[in-house]
Amino acid sequence: MRHFALKYLREEVLPTPFCPGCGCGIVANCFFKAVEELGYEDLGNFVFCSGIGCSSWIPSPHFKADTIHTLHGRSIPVATGIKMVRPDKEVVVFGGDGDLAGIGLSHLIHAARRNLEIKVIMVNNMIYGMTGGQTAPTTPQGSYTSTTPYGNPEPGMDVARLVADAGASYVARWTVAHAVMLKNAIRRALERKGFAYVEALSHCPTQFGRRNKMAKPAEMMKWMLRRSLDVSKASGIDVEGRILVGVYADREKPGFVETYKLMIERAGRKAGLEA
Repeated sequence: MRHFALKYLREEVLPTPFCPGCGCGIVANCFFKAVEELGYEDLGNFVFCSGIGCSSWIPSPHFKADTIHTLHGRSIPVATGIKMVRPDKEVVVFGGDGDLAGIGLSHLIHAARRNLEIKVIMVNNMIYGMTGGQTAPTTPQGSYTSTTPYGNPEPGMDVARLVADAGASYVARWTVAHAVMLKNAIRRALERKGFAYVEALSHCPTQFGRRNKMAKPAEMMKWMLRRSLDVSKASGIDVEGRILVGVYADREKPGFVETYKLMIERAGRKAGLEA
């Protein structure tokens, strides 16, 4: 049987360039399942933006859709321009933790603050996977990377909490070992009005796993499952060393394009009265 995802993929660019055991394929599959459940027969109404990094290769060049591969960390500004000019399009950003939580963090925060009507899927492999395995903002404290051979001295950043506090309409984090929950979160994000952020904690056996005694993908997935704790149950307990998963925010509020349009209408009415 022909796999359902092939109707969304460009077969001429397969197989993908991802390392064996990479979690990016699971993220893509969860996205396709969410899209199919929502009734999309194709990706014609979508525009995908991505920056630089392993996960930025998920949509470009693989999706049968309009995709823009931007500079490192600059996918959200490009997505902002597209959404303002074409508010009828579903604009989705794919990026990694280095791309979105490192060099592009300010763009992520301000898009969430504005509640801009785009969707961001951040594949968090806890390391700079494509450029040599350097420590990233999300690297867990004590983990080994190419730039922290004696263990990372810094605590990892909780990007989901930051985005939720900044004002996003929907924020969720799941690991790729929670494939059904991750798919459901992406579906909810696509349905939500306003800024929606889904973080997919993913294994990177090539860079993170082998340096931290989890060279096999299954070992790292089991590690993520053992450490996972639903954020709704985390209040008042010690969460050091745990991976918080679940829904951080799910609320109805006006989006930026909507409020900007209202501002333009007010300005037009005022100009008409003054004329």
